[in-house]
Amino acid sequence: MTLSFSCKKISEKDLLSCAFDLNKTQYSLLVFLLSHERFFSVQEISNKLGLDRTTVQKAMKMLLNKDLVQRAQENLENGGYTYFYKIKNKSEIKQRMKKLSFEWYKAVDKAIDNM
Repeated sequence: MTLSFSCKKISEKDLLSCAFDLNKTQYSLLVFLLSHERFFSVQEISNKLGLDRTTVQKAMKMLLNKDLVQRAQENLENGGYTYFYKIKNKSEIKQRMKKLSFEWYKAVDKAIDNM
């Protein structure tokens, strides 16, 4: 879906990326996780999307900091651990986007009133 605002068309990708200040990798990971309802290891995601493991790790850390994904830790038998990631509640993410778009609307409305 694309929205049109006079001289600018806004895609769903733009909405999602702008709402949460996502770069291309973060956006790709978020869309991947939105389409799956289970936990994935960084290695699984890396293999499925053809991305470097460290790139996925860094992007997942940012998505975690933005409260868009949840992380689970699995302890390994010989020591160490593996993290698994899953999308947070889709409804909550949608509500956050709606709130952000409403705040944008109010700012635009105020700017128009101040003209």
